[in-house]
Amino acid sequence: MKGKHIKIFDTTLRDGEQSPGFSMNLREKIEMGKQLERMGVDIIEAGFAISSPGDFLSVKTLAETLKECVVASLARATKQDIDRAWEAVKGAEAPRIHLFLATSPLHMQYKLKMTEEQVLAQAIEMTRYARQLCPDVEFSAEDATRSDRVFLAKVIEGVISAGAGTVNLPDTVGYSTPSESYSFFKEMHEKAPSLNHVTASCHCLNELGLATANSLECVRGGATQIECTVNGIGERAGNAAMEELIMALHVRKDVFGAETKLNTTEIMRSSNLLSRITGMKVQANKAIVGQNAFAHESGIHQHGVLANAETYEIMTPESVGLTKNNLVLGKHSGKHAFQERLKTLGYDLSDDELAVAFEKFKLLADKKKQVYDMDIEAIIAKESVQVPRTFKLERFVINCGTSISATAAVSLSKGAKLTERMAMGSGPLSAAFNTINKIIGRTLVLEDFKINAVTEGEDAQGDALVHIRTEENVTYTGRGLSTDVVEASVMAYINAVNKMFYAERE
Repeated sequence: MKGKHIKIFDTTLRDGEQSPGFSMNLREKIEMGKQLERMGVDIIEAGFAISSPGDFLSVKTLAETLKECVVASLARATKQDIDRAWEAVKGAEAPRIHLFLATSPLHMQYKLKMTEEQVLAQAIEMTRYARQLCPDVEFSAEDATRSDRVFLAKVIEGVISAGAGTVNLPDTVGYSTPSESYSFFKEMHEKAPSLNHVTASCHCLNELGLATANSLECVRGGATQIECTVNGIGERAGNAAMEELIMALHVRKDVFGAETKLNTTEIMRSSNLLSRITGMKVQANKAIVGQNAFAHESGIHQHGVLANAETYEIMTPESVGLTKNNLVLGKHSGKHAFQERLKTLGYDLSDDELAVAFEKFKLLADKKKQVYDMDIEAIIAKESVQVPRTFKLERFVINCGTSISATAAVSLSKGAKLTERMAMGSGPLSAAFNTINKIIGRTLVLEDFKINAVTEGEDAQGDALVHIRTEENVTYTGRGLSTDVVEASVMAYINAVNKMFYAERE
């Protein structure tokens, strides 16, 4: 039985990116946006155009790049914000202005310092103004779940009459429970009958760990759009996780009677890409995308799964895009075979991108006995989000041991200029990072460092991650990939440095 269609409004690039440690540069946002589009997301909220020149550029570029989905910009309910949002999204195939205004007594009294009459009038006026510019307008009643229901109904009816085609009723602070979420949406459809004739949206935050459950109950209560993020990232405790929502709707159609148009086999690639871009891995037991989501250690579980996977798996690993690490290519493979394998994995590269990726693959094939799909995906993901290289690693030498202080000599090139310096540190990587700081003339602090193996085996690639903090307390993430973990770590630090210079130039 076919259920009602639920639109997926992804705000990974706006709400998700606002959380500490998750900022992305323009190239990374474009890559993530393309992946969301490939996945079939209905609406992508590309950013908050008026918040900064960089955010405006990101929204504008994504609006002009993405062709298969609606591209939205957030805006406060002011003409200045709305004008800036429209300027950013008007080049999209399907633009949307998403304006918001708080409606709860707490927000109106302490944040807005406005009366109910003033809020109602502004909501209607600004929705009408946005509708004159853009054919697709969404209005969000911030802190809707803690608002007076009678007043909220007036706002809903008012903004719909002014031209809003989507009305979002967010649980802004994650206060609701599932039963309350269901009854809230049922009640608002009754108190504001016009809500039945537009898209009714929910946006649940995760302070109590209930965002996914609340969103699903909103669907049962009448919501036809869910606002969410990949991996559940977002401010404070995050948002409802897209992958959990779409698989819950997919697996339990019998309960929710609803479905999305998303390609679920793109879930793992979307999750992994976001983790690689931001450097924030999901916990091992994370639903759907955690590394243990389809792992079985218990003997009883293993026996059951071997007999029939449905004994302990309610969905297949393949349904979310998880595949086995099969050996695919070797050092004697040609470019055509490599390109065909990329297409099988879902990548369609330009000639220039293919040439770069193939060169990286050949170098890796010379170092590794076996090249796996995950190795290739790691290469593509790393190369696709590279920023222009202000500094390039030419060579490094590190001396360390139990009886000597760690010393590093590093050579970096900047254009035609080659600079080599030496420095000491408490360990080999500390010495290398101190030397890089000396070359670039900046005092950077290492906030975090991790290294993971991409695949199994002694010759597995090391995927290094660093977070550096500048003198201005701005954080940048860098990644490095090599079968030599020290080289991967040095490359990750230089990648973060290049992101810093790129961001400061832009």
